[in-house]
Amino acid sequence: MKLLGVCVGTPQAVRSKSGWTGIHKRPVAGAVFIGRLGLSGDHILDTENHGGPDQAVYIYTGPDYRFWSARLGRQLAPGTFGENLLFSDLQSASVRLGQQFRVGSALLEVTFARIPCVTLAERMGDPGFVRRFRDAGRPGMYARVLQEGEVRAGDPVTPVGSVLTDAPTVLDNFEAFFSGQEPLSPG
Repeated sequence: MKLLGVCVGTPQAVRSKSGWTGIHKRPVAGAVFIGRLGLSGDHILDTENHGGPDQAVYIYTGPDYRFWSARLGRQLAPGTFGENLLFSDLQSASVRLGQQFRVGSALLEVTFARIPCVTLAERMGDPGFVRRFRDAGRPGMYARVLQEGEVRAGDPVTPVGSVLTDAPTVLDNFEAFFSGQEPLSPG
């Protein structure tokens, strides 16, 4: 598996919420430093719902992109879903919370599913996209940074260690949120 894209966003005006968003991520060339609170140069503006140590990096995946490209009938550029990192060969829903990945010189640990919001719907140009995203069950995943380091497109992505087979998956975490259960976490 490899890293297909490293994306950062700058503040842009948006009609929803606070009036500003960092969801419009764009791929960058070269090495990018990932610190405890995320990627260098990336802007997270809704810090009540995004960011922080347990949501420092948002990861989306190639199979999820292919699903959405087919569903929407168009090619989607890396960063479309607001992700920081795009992994090549992994479907996010089946990843277990607590799974660690070595990416470049950084070490990341999956913490939570991404929960869609009106900003994502606006980004996609579809007021019903939150519901579509929810129904698709392809949320992507947030990760904490266990070891800071640099990443660049083309770096290998390697699962590290083992996770208990009964640990909740990203999809379990996603569905728990929408059913009103207590959020599941990796511990």
